[in-house]
Amino acid sequence: MDQIVIKGGKPLNGTIPIGGAKNAALPLMAASLLSDDVLRLSNLPHLADISTMTHLLNEMGVNISMEGDAPGGHMGKVFALDASGVKETTAPYDLVRRMRASVLVLGPLVAKHGHARVSLPGGCAIGTRPVDLHLKALEALGAEIELSEGYVEAKAPKGLVGGHVLFSNVTVGGTENILMAACLAKGETTISNAAREPEVSDLAHCLVAMGAKIEGIGTDTLKVQGVERLHGADYEVIVDRIEMGSYAVAAAVTGGDVVLKGGRIDLIEAVVDVMREAGVEIEEVEDGLRVSRKNGAIKGFDVMTEPYAGFPTDMQAQMMVLASVAEGASMITETIFENRFMHVPELVRMGADINVHGRSAIVRGVQKLSGAQVMATDLRASSSLVLAGLVAEGETVINRVYHLDRGYERLEEKLAACGADIERIRE
Repeated sequence: MDQIVIKGGKPLNGTIPIGGAKNAALPLMAASLLSDDVLRLSNLPHLADISTMTHLLNEMGVNISMEGDAPGGHMGKVFALDASGVKETTAPYDLVRRMRASVLVLGPLVAKHGHARVSLPGGCAIGTRPVDLHLKALEALGAEIELSEGYVEAKAPKGLVGGHVLFSNVTVGGTENILMAACLAKGETTISNAAREPEVSDLAHCLVAMGAKIEGIGTDTLKVQGVERLHGADYEVIVDRIEMGSYAVAAAVTGGDVVLKGGRIDLIEAVVDVMREAGVEIEEVEDGLRVSRKNGAIKGFDVMTEPYAGFPTDMQAQMMVLASVAEGASMITETIFENRFMHVPELVRMGADINVHGRSAIVRGVQKLSGAQVMATDLRASSSLVLAGLVAEGETVINRVYHLDRGYERLEEKLAACGADIERIRE
């Protein structure tokens, strides 16, 4: 397996382009199943999860062609997705097990074809993320659901019918699945306690561009008036707020000065607030965000992860690295997933002072971290180990970096361009 080797202690200076958001791109790709016309998506990131979704949609009969790089200086791909020839409504285990987002094909398939057979999903081992909320939501629109041999069988031979969906817990994937399904349901659907993440809003805006009728975008109550068909559209994926936040922390921990090209404060306001409190300078500039820490130490801070617009769980591990080299103590509380402190033992190996008590971690800042052999356990944990390696003295070797490739495009190249001593060792 590949390894990433980092020799730390060098401040980052320069410009890092922020790519399209993986967590926005995946549901947008699934939305192509709702139409017989071409959906053209630009600013798609070059990532393993995008390839997995491409393979899954191809298996079903979606014709996907690449149309070069997006205009306007973005590095992202442009995909033209044509689902007019879909015959297969089964999403097999071999593909779904690689990525939880594969379950997002369930709602569109049932809505468009009246039937779907989707394997129960896999993905990062960061705790229970059940799909029961997705299934209950589809049942509220008249789908018949059966679980058999590790697969979800969903049927609605006469089509879905609008109804009221009330989520007991905020679920991003569940909101996206039922939002897509409701677009082709007969009558009006109200989705209460809907997720408000920017990626959900991005999907809603794309669906509207395809002819859907959706009210309440960006709020926790979405109203969808079903239509008979959706047409094609051209749509650009929003920038990745987690990639943006991760590189902002990289600039901060190394005492650097970095412009995040394409960055937007409105997508990461909760992260920006905490980082400014810790003594990091963040300002909007002409082509993105400038993040710097040239004077003074990082100060301790407290963070609790919450559904959007609260602090994102996907930035918890990265902020723990910032806390590890801050002055004083910080407390980081994880309320979204029950098993998302797996990076802690690896950071402790590098000299971090972290004590976990239930869902909270008390982090006492140390003067320095030291390079070590470490192992990535999930996507965001792997990015935290990269950040720790950038600030640590000596050499850090990160193993199992395939997790990293699911969510960070050209990471070594972007960091090296700003002065990091980082390389990938391919095996």
